[in-house]
Amino acid sequence: MIVNTETIDEFLARRSADVEDAVRTAAETEILPRFRRLAQHEVDQKTGPHDLVTDADRNAELYLTGVLGALLPGSVVVGEEAVHADPAVYAAIQGDAPVWIVDPVDGTRQFVHGDDGFCTLVALARHGELLASWIHAPARAQLATAVRGGGAFLNGERLHAGPPAPGRDLEVATSHPDFTTDQQKHALLGLRTDGVAPRPCGSAGLEYLAVARGLLDATVFSWEAAWDHAAGLLLVEEAGGTHLTLTGAPFRITGGNALPFTTARDEATARRIRGLLTAS
Repeated sequence: MIVNTETIDEFLARRSADVEDAVRTAAETEILPRFRRLAQHEVDQKTGPHDLVTDADRNAELYLTGVLGALLPGSVVVGEEAVHADPAVYAAIQGDAPVWIVDPVDGTRQFVHGDDGFCTLVALARHGELLASWIHAPARAQLATAVRGGGAFLNGERLHAGPPAPGRDLEVATSHPDFTTDQQKHALLGLRTDGVAPRPCGSAGLEYLAVARGLLDATVFSWEAAWDHAAGLLLVEEAGGTHLTLTGAPFRITGGNALPFTTARDEATARRIRGLLTAS
């Protein structure tokens, strides 16, 4: 069993390519064969018509759970679909064991509708600290990776988010109002101001990738589910960006955050967005 961060670093040095292979294989065997070919019986609702799950989600998560757990003995897997079936699984994020945080198909609604804006998200964490991440958008032939302290990469090319260009509106992807509380809706109104151009988000993982690439200035999200955020947060951090909750503290994957929170391509942008959210 992995017992300290140093040996996890050694594991990542030796086995990151194997994790990447697992993520690619899950897409090639369980996700892409169903892309734009889903039968009606392969799509179900979870909490409502905007919360979908497919056989691709379920089977890809099962595959990743088996492979990732075997790659790192003593680790546990927290996957979106496993938590839906048994919410108690989520508690492992706060445990002592290394934890794989998995969203097999982030952007399931887009996937169901035949849009290529979906991805697989995998992150490795321990004691609430994000250590490595993989974001794979198979229909776009994109694989983004990050290891804490080692930088962020897309298809092998290093990512630098950089500051926004001066003099233009900040583009911000936000939670859809249907998924926010009244208090969060009020906070989001602060973005309706000169110099900011908010829009509804798509796949959270791909929005984080856009921030890391400097193609999007910030995100503002109103939910805490670690599988949506973990991989992207580390990618943005390693590309030079940052994240802040309403209190000014960084977002914690272990929960208890003041929401909504922002992730931005640089600290100045994050502070500006947070200020707008708290001033509304």
